[in-house]
Amino acid sequence: MTTKKPTPTARSAVDPFIVMDVMREANRLEAGGRSIMHLEVGQPGAPAPEAVRQVASQALETGALAYTDALGLPSLRARIARYYGDHHQIDVDPARVVVTGGSSAAFILTFLACFEVGDKVGLPEPGYPAYRNTLRALGCEPIGIQVGPETDWALTPGLIERAEAQHGKLSGVLVASPSNPTGAMLTRPQMRALVEDCEEAGRWFLSDEIYHRITYGVADVTALEAGDDAIVINSFSKYYCMTGWRLGWTIVPERLVRPIERLAQNLFISPPTLSQIAAERAFDEITALNANVAIYAQNRELLISELPKAGITSFAPADGAFYLYADVSKLTDDSASFCNAMLHEAGVAATPGADFDPRGGHQYVRFSFAGKTADMAEAARRLQNWLKA
Repeated sequence: MTTKKPTPTARSAVDPFIVMDVMREANRLEAGGRSIMHLEVGQPGAPAPEAVRQVASQALETGALAYTDALGLPSLRARIARYYGDHHQIDVDPARVVVTGGSSAAFILTFLACFEVGDKVGLPEPGYPAYRNTLRALGCEPIGIQVGPETDWALTPGLIERAEAQHGKLSGVLVASPSNPTGAMLTRPQMRALVEDCEEAGRWFLSDEIYHRITYGVADVTALEAGDDAIVINSFSKYYCMTGWRLGWTIVPERLVRPIERLAQNLFISPPTLSQIAAERAFDEITALNANVAIYAQNRELLISELPKAGITSFAPADGAFYLYADVSKLTDDSASFCNAMLHEAGVAATPGADFDPRGGHQYVRFSFAGKTADMAEAARRLQNWLKA
């Protein structure tokens, strides 16, 4: 007798996170002896500050690392709240701070707390692909809202209104500033307009701010400046160079704290204890961390100067984060094949725009400039030679 085997669920049939596929192939080539310039993954090239690593090392010597509260260490929650006073001059109640296992856990928790199965959530495109893939896995419907040069790559209330006219009522809107992949940033008036529009319409408003403080001549803005009803998601991964430590946080309205706590208790028990202990020190290492941003700025200028010599001449603003979202339509109408050839023939790993924009991304490539300046220069040299060949 043949027994039918169970199959994976439909909710697991989400699109891959293409950048991870690119990284896997780049690592395979590197392990085989190829020299690869890694401009694919949004990961700082620098380690966490030395003082942070020392705190972690000392904590390992003190004995067992027990679970913390599901919402995180009280001292770290208080320190995160203080950050908003120091950097943005606003008061945040530590009770509204939820420490999470990276921003990824923060998105899962807030999506579950805010959206029912079948709810529609508006997302700017191009945008971080894990938003839509996570929402789909949770039974929600992501609604992509196209942004581009005509709106400085930023979402507007008018675009939200147009999306609702086409797709129906949105239960929430999620934006990122600085944005991945474009580096575009919302101004204070733009952020306020979005927050107020969502409040008036009875929508949740979520602001991904994980690239905070990585900016180039433009001050970063938090949605919390526009009101306490906004949900802010942040991370220690990018500015603080703690990607593998898997630690983030979210600031939520008071009415969401207990629902998220219940979810966190059951899904994650608690955030990583060692990472929490060390992360508290990260807020005091601004000098070293700003030195990293200065390197990103140098890398940014280098690529903006050198990539046009390879025929890549048009970029989104890149006012923040550490990416160049480059228009390659003069070179290809298939950025996935273009990136594959770039990796295998030129030894430069980059991410096709389709990862961030399923509709228009086939004409774009994202380059991460978070690595070493020497690697950026070598990547540009290889692309110049490859595209002139």
